[in-house]
Amino acid sequence: MSENAEPKAAAPLLCPTCGSRLPAGARKCEVCGTEFRSGTHGKKKPSDSEITLSLPVALAIVAVFTVLAVGLTYLATQGMGNGSPTTVDVTVTNTPTETPTPQPTATPTALSSPTPLPTIEYIVDVNDTLGAIAVRYDVSIQSILQLNTGINSQSILSVGQRIYLPQPTPTPSPEPTSTLPPAEATIAACDTVLYTVEANDTLGSIAANYNVRAAAIQDFNGLNSDTVFLGQVLRIPLCERNPTPGPSPTPTNPPPYPAPNLLLPQDGAAFSLVDDTVTLQWAAVGELRENESYRVTVEDITEGSGTRRVVDYVKDTKYIVPASLRPDEATPHIMRWWVQVVRQTGISVEGAPRYEPGGATSDRRDFVWSGFVPELTPTP
Repeated sequence: MSENAEPKAAAPLLCPTCGSRLPAGARKCEVCGTEFRSGTHGKKKPSDSEITLSLPVALAIVAVFTVLAVGLTYLATQGMGNGSPTTVDVTVTNTPTETPTPQPTATPTALSSPTPLPTIEYIVDVNDTLGAIAVRYDVSIQSILQLNTGINSQSILSVGQRIYLPQPTPTPSPEPTSTLPPAEATIAACDTVLYTVEANDTLGSIAANYNVRAAAIQDFNGLNSDTVFLGQVLRIPLCERNPTPGPSPTPTNPPPYPAPNLLLPQDGAAFSLVDDTVTLQWAAVGELRENESYRVTVEDITEGSGTRRVVDYVKDTKYIVPASLRPDEATPHIMRWWVQVVRQTGISVEGAPRYEPGGATSDRRDFVWSGFVPELTPTP
C-alpha cells in the first residue's frame, strides 16, 4: 500500500437484535438497547440465516398479534357465558318469481226461480173435514198436512180452528200443436169423479160401488198399496167401468155424491122479524149433471106447531127460506134443515118430476125464528 493512499472509512455496524445501523465503534444499540460484546461489534457472519426486520415492522407485527389474542379471548368468554355456541345469522336472498296473470272467469248467469204463492188461511166450520176442504179448494190432503204440522189424516177438526191451505196449482193448457202420448191421451179422455174416503171404506168397497176394478183406481191414483185413509180424495176412472153382464147391458147410474157440507147459518143461530130473509148456504159437492139438483128441506119442529115443511129443488148452493114458513107468533120456533143431491128419473102420472137420491144426506142444522110481536096497548 502506498503512503499517499487514504485510509478506508470504518464500515457502519448493524444491531444483531433490531437491525438498526449504528456508527462504527458503537458499544450499545441506541434503538433497542442491546450491548455489544467485544469482538462482535454488531458484525454478522455471512453464513447466519437471520431475518432482519426494521423497528416499525416489528412493532406492527406485535400489535396484530395482540389484537388477535384479545379478540379470541373475548369470543371464548362470550361462548362460555351463554352456555351455547355462537350462532351465525345467514341471510338468504329469495329470487323473485313471476306472478301468473289471472285468466278472466266467466260469470254464471243466475236462473230466476218462481215466486212461491202465499198460503190461504182458513177457519174450520161445522162438519168440516180435511177431504171436504181439499175438494173445495182443489188441493190434495197431503199438501194441507205439509203446511199444518199439528194435524194428520186421522185428526178431527174443531170449529174455529185455524189451518193453512196451499194455493191450487193451475194446470197448464196444452200447446195447440202438441200431441199427448197415447197413455196420457187415454187418461185425459177418461171421465173421472172425485170421491172422499169415509169411515169403514176400503178400496174394494169403493171399486164395487162404482163398478170399477180396484187395480184401475190404484193405478189411476198412483197408490203403492190398496190401503186408503179417512178423508183421502180419490179420482175414480169411470172409463174403466166393468161391462154389465148380459146380452143387453143397462146404463150404470152416475156415482153417488158425498154429503153436502152445510155452511150458514151456524147451528143454533137466531132470527127475528127484523131479519127480512133467512139464507141457507152449503158447499158444492161437484159439478151437477143436467138431471141433478140439490133438494133442500126446511121443517118447523117446534112442539105444537103441526107439520110445517118446505121441500124445494135448486141448482145453486144457497136457498132463501120462503116467508110463508115464518112464524106468526112471538114465540120462537125451531127450524131444522138439510140438503141432499137427487136425480130426476122421470115424471109421475100427475106430471110431477120423480127424483131418487144421488148422494148422501147432509147433517141437520137448527135455527130459531121469531115471528110477529103484537104491540102492547097502554093501560089508561
